[in-house]
Amino acid sequence: MMNADTRPLLSVVVPCYNEEQVIQTCHSHLASVLNAMDILWEILYVDDGSKDGTALLLEEIRLQDPRVVVIRLSRNFGHQPAVTAGLTMTRGQATVIIDADLQDPPELIPHMVAMWRSGYEVVYGIRESREGETSFKLWTARMFYRTINALSDVDIPLDTGDFRLMDACVVKALNSMPERHRLLRGMSSWVGYNQVGIKYRRAARVAGVTKYPLSRMLSLAVDGIVSFSAVPLRLVSLIGVVSAVIAFLGIIYSFGVRLFTHSWVRGWALSFIGMLFMSGVQMLSIGILGEYIGRIYTESKQRPLFVVRDVRGREE
Repeated sequence: MMNADTRPLLSVVVPCYNEEQVIQTCHSHLASVLNAMDILWEILYVDDGSKDGTALLLEEIRLQDPRVVVIRLSRNFGHQPAVTAGLTMTRGQATVIIDADLQDPPELIPHMVAMWRSGYEVVYGIRESREGETSFKLWTARMFYRTINALSDVDIPLDTGDFRLMDACVVKALNSMPERHRLLRGMSSWVGYNQVGIKYRRAARVAGVTKYPLSRMLSLAVDGIVSFSAVPLRLVSLIGVVSAVIAFLGIIYSFGVRLFTHSWVRGWALSFIGMLFMSGVQMLSIGILGEYIGRIYTESKQRPLFVVRDVRGREE
C-alpha cells in the first residue's frame, strides 16, 4: 500500500475581473512555477463578475487542470471582497494572494514558501520599483501608503500590496473578521504573527488595463484610514477647539469695537472671513463624521460581503 503524500498544500488565490487578455498567460506562468516546487498546490480563481470572456476561459482552464477551482461571484463586488471569497475556500497550510495581471512575479512564490518554512507566518512583497506607471500614479501610490501609515493605529509596511503568503492560522484570523470595508494588507498587519518582507521589482501589466484607477485608490485610502484609525475624529475635535478659540477672539473684538469706537462698519471683513471659515469647518466635520456613520450603517445591515454564484472544481 502506497503512503499518502505528506507534502504541504499551497493555495493560490487569484481575483479576476475582465482579464480575458491575460488569464491564460497567467495560468501557464503560475502553473509552471508551482510545478517546479516540491509542494502540492491548488489555484482558486475568483471571477468577480467579469463582463468579458474571463468566465469561459477559466472554465477551459479548470477542465484541463483538476487542481484549479473557479469561484464565480454573482456580480462585481470589488477586489478586496473577491480576495476574501477566495480566502474562505482555501484548504492549504499556506495561501498566496496574487493578481492575474502578472505585475507581481510568480517567481517570488518559492522564496515566500522558503521563508514560511523557516518560521514566518506572513511573507509580503515590497515594491522596490513599479514599471509602466506614470509619475503621477507613482506619486499617488507613494502618498497613499504614507498617509495611511501616518494616520493609522496599525503599522502597515510601506509600498506593499496584497501580494503575500499567509499561514493557515493567519487566513483563519482574517476570515473571522466580519467588516465590510476591507483593506487586507492592513488587516494582515493587524493580526500580528511573525512577518517579513521581500523586495521585488513590479513589472508592467502583460495586457489589459488597471483595475485601480485614481478613484478606486482614493476609495481604498478612505477605507484604510477610517477602518484603522480614529485620528480623523480627533481632528474634528481639534478643529472644533480651534474654531471655538477663534470665535471667542472674534467676540472680544466685536465688544471692543462696540464699546471703544464709533465705527459700526469696521470688522465686516473679519466677520465675513470668519463666517466662511466656520462654514467650511462645519462641512468638513460633517463629512468626516458621515464617513464613520456610513460605515456603521453598512455594518449594521449585516449583508454578506459577497454572493457566490457557483463554485466549480475540486470534485471529491
